[in-house]
Amino acid sequence: MADWPAEQPTGRTDSIVRRQRGRTALASLAAAVLVTAAATGCGGPFQDLGPLPPRFSGPPLPADAVVSEMTSVLAAEGITVARQPSEVLGRCTERLTGRHAPGTVDSALRAAVERARSEHGWQAGPDLGNGALTLTKGNWTALTALPSPDPEQQTESLVVMSLTCLDGGSPTATTSPTPVPTSS
Repeated sequence: MADWPAEQPTGRTDSIVRRQRGRTALASLAAAVLVTAAATGCGGPFQDLGPLPPRFSGPPLPADAVVSEMTSVLAAEGITVARQPSEVLGRCTERLTGRHAPGTVDSALRAAVERARSEHGWQAGPDLGNGALTLTKGNWTALTALPSPDPEQQTESLVVMSLTCLDGGSPTATTSPTPVPTSS
């Protein structure tokens, strides 16, 4: 068995510990300098680009006009729908539901969306992937999902079109401000 010294001289141990602490402090200081340089030196000052553009242009479209327009577009393609309105704070939503023959529902919905674009000025909405068709016009967004094909389906396919609007930023229901208690 090797003979290890029971203790090393105090001066040598202290100098090793001091060197390690010095390296750690130097590394920490270098890291702090790099982080500060990255945070301030790499990014330029923010440029004021002015107010954000409006979410939609033109006056807000009334719900009755949009529902009537979409109902007629769907009816032109043989899809009869009924209106189911609902109100959510700050948003208005409408829902059109109906049924159509399962073999032609896909092509009828695609034709209705194309008719809304060409005859009524609706624009293509955000792409939500396969099976969803979206349109936008003014403050309204229309969304419908293509029913999944089922060759054995004997009954008519359910057609749902959701219409959502932004009321120009003003909520439909107003709340009164809560009084702030004051200390006397």
